[in-house]
Amino acid sequence: MQQDKIIVLDFGGQYAHLIANRVRRLGVFTEIFPPTAPVEDFKDAKGIIYSGGPASVYAADAPDYNPEILSIPVPKLGICYGHQLIATQLGGAVRPGKVKEYGIADLTVGDANHPLLKDIPASSPMWMSHGDMVERLPEGYRVIASTKDCPIAAVALDEKQIYGIQFHPEVTHSQYGMKLLDNFISICGCNRTWNMKSFMPLITERIRREVGNRKVFLLVSGGVDSTVAFVLLNKVLGSERVMGLHIDNGMMRLDESQKIIEFLKAEGMMNLRVVDATDAFLSKLAGITAPEEKRKRIGATFLEVKDVEMKKLNLDPSEWMIAQGTIYPDTIESGGTKNADLIKTHHNRVKEVMDLMKQGLLLEPLADLYKDEVRMLGEELGIPHNLVWRHPFPGPGLGVRLLCATGKESFAKESDIEGLAEYLKENRIEGYVLPIKSVGVQGDGRTYAQPFLITTPGLSWKECERLSTELVNRFKVINRVIWQVGSVAADKPQLVEQYATRNNFDTLRKFDNICTEFLQSNGLYEKIWQMPVVLTPLRVAQKPCIVMRPVNSTEAMTANFAQIDQQLLSGLWQQFKADGAGSLWYDVTHKPPGTIEWE
Repeated sequence: MQQDKIIVLDFGGQYAHLIANRVRRLGVFTEIFPPTAPVEDFKDAKGIIYSGGPASVYAADAPDYNPEILSIPVPKLGICYGHQLIATQLGGAVRPGKVKEYGIADLTVGDANHPLLKDIPASSPMWMSHGDMVERLPEGYRVIASTKDCPIAAVALDEKQIYGIQFHPEVTHSQYGMKLLDNFISICGCNRTWNMKSFMPLITERIRREVGNRKVFLLVSGGVDSTVAFVLLNKVLGSERVMGLHIDNGMMRLDESQKIIEFLKAEGMMNLRVVDATDAFLSKLAGITAPEEKRKRIGATFLEVKDVEMKKLNLDPSEWMIAQGTIYPDTIESGGTKNADLIKTHHNRVKEVMDLMKQGLLLEPLADLYKDEVRMLGEELGIPHNLVWRHPFPGPGLGVRLLCATGKESFAKESDIEGLAEYLKENRIEGYVLPIKSVGVQGDGRTYAQPFLITTPGLSWKECERLSTELVNRFKVINRVIWQVGSVAADKPQLVEQYATRNNFDTLRKFDNICTEFLQSNGLYEKIWQMPVVLTPLRVAQKPCIVMRPVNSTEAMTANFAQIDQQLLSGLWQQFKADGAGSLWYDVTHKPPGTIEWE
């Protein structure tokens, strides 16, 4: 039976693929098309969603699109940029908003009986991320919902089943966003038959077609994605046609490589080779501080080590394909679609990898899936629960959690930021703009800015959430907010020289392991989706300052900071202090505007 399908037009928004993921989670197969696709490509579509995007519809460099798509007689939903584009196509007007909204806004439902808003409360928190808004509606449009700063937040042209919303229902922060998408699926009349069981025959056929008579050489990092990819390839092709290579880059978690070997051997997979390449990686990272350069060097070194190992094994490159456990977020955050902004280059999207892709020598069996779908596929493949549900771990490992600095960089101070002192006084909080930078994402674009440290004790998580949202929205120099769990002194943190060295990774490994054991001993490991631990190049009383970044997510494209019981945190801080930490900080930034990893 043919699957019903909804098409998402990708205008470059960081959430374009997230929309597809959400619709698939609701049981409907979804494909991503460029907005320039010819009308004949939509013949099987039951509905079309226009994604958000970083451009302005009136800008000279706005994405190209095929205007004939709007005439296809199926329901359509425009989200943010997509909503604005449809409105202008039909004769409406868009202008820059008086207030740029980045954060949660209360949606006031104006027509509770409308099928798009069915079962959504009269006041519902939704995520806004935009600078423009629709000023004049096309003929026949009517407003069905609004927010305080956006009077035209949801609209309907019922006779043509065209709908537009200014907010993002697909992100985790939109409390009833999934319900709105569910309502749109119902409007489209779709059967909900998509799941990992139905995906298995499709991915099996694709792997066999792409590989042909060749064999596959897979880099197994030990994370969930590469492990699922390894088991999948063994199942589809047989172990005699698959070889796994685990490269210990010196940036693994404590005892990580040994655990990987034990996990896979227990599954009966003896076709895994392990090599320690710590020296090769550390030599390439010597003296490097820029996050993008670190990522690129790590990605390139993985391939260099792979080539050396293939030569040792006398493997004929013409007989082998290279495989990776790449998933959707790796691609979209690396600017992997035509209209997307670069947020950060993933190690599996460096130039050398892209060259392999162009030559048809790269296999990425999971590239259409998000983390939650990979986990479901892992369960479908029979991988043990404790392996499938391990915390995600980036390919570059702790390399993107060890922040590097020369110690001589210049940064903005509190006194340089207009209005900050007044804001802090008004909200009765104290803190500092830290002399470091981290990567973030706002309005579908990359930011690289400074974190703000709140040192005021006793704040509730709700207060931290509000302050985080306001500080990032109000002050451009800030893209992330952290709260101080504890510190050995009240001194202002000092920037020091710090590089990717064995000793620094050992320090980070130690504190990372303390955090992992803390989660496990308090029954939090499976309740919290991921908790990166970051070693900053900052010191208090000459002791290192550590950031914990607990988040909850399903697909890594959006996330909320997890709210651990603060009584438990006081015990964790005592352990950190006993092990030589100067300060323990807690990242209270959602994604967006802060990426999950700091680099």
